[in-house]
Amino acid sequence: MPSTFDYNPQAKYEVRSFDVPYQEALGQPLEATIYQPEGDGPFPAILFVHGGAWNAGTRTGQEIFNTGLAASGLVIVSIDFRLAPDHPYPAQVEDTSYAVRWLKAHASEFNASRDSVGGLGSSSGGHTLMLAAMRPHDPRYTVLSSPDVEGHDGTFAYTIAGWPVLDSFARYQYTQSDGYDRLVKNTENYFLNEDAMQEGSPQGILDRDEEADMPPFLIIQGTADLNIPMSIPRTFAHSYRIAGG
Repeated sequence: MPSTFDYNPQAKYEVRSFDVPYQEALGQPLEATIYQPEGDGPFPAILFVHGGAWNAGTRTGQEIFNTGLAASGLVIVSIDFRLAPDHPYPAQVEDTSYAVRWLKAHASEFNASRDSVGGLGSSSGGHTLMLAAMRPHDPRYTVLSSPDVEGHDGTFAYTIAGWPVLDSFARYQYTQSDGYDRLVKNTENYFLNEDAMQEGSPQGILDRDEEADMPPFLIIQGTADLNIPMSIPRTFAHSYRIAGG
């Protein structure tokens, strides 16, 4: 997989956006919004995984942001996925794993390069993205399949996450101790129990020395964010580097 690709962040393209269904494997159609620069291409592609504390949010919630990224010469594919409490862990990782394989299968239709697919996630979407990226071949996450995605894997060329939940169990303990009742409930809705919070933790993957993919990763975290203590991204960044990421 190439580690570099042509991209000029100062470029300015007109952008067209449109919706397409990407997954109907479970009888619940899920859609992606494609933000496509109008130019020669092919362009690098990014799969966008929205936040919402695993319980809320939609693929269109960051439309202005995604349009701006596309205008710089990136094909942005923003996905909906199943939400808690109706769909607990690992449903969102399953959908994300399927989506990146689907994107690779259909990249040429969006004037995108399948060889440089990156991931971008915010908040809980950053958590989901990193689980999919670190465990791209995990059968628990790749359970969704179809002839449409055969021959394509779930690996990412790189990942970017804004204020991500990189240690789901430590973040749960933090929200309990600081009285963030809504976040406590949302976490419980998704994971159901503390064992799942620990098993489904990107930090836990590193702490347990599990075999994992570690694509280049950029963490964006504000120091004044009360939802994520700075110790969590700092610890993860240190552990990720030590593990070879």
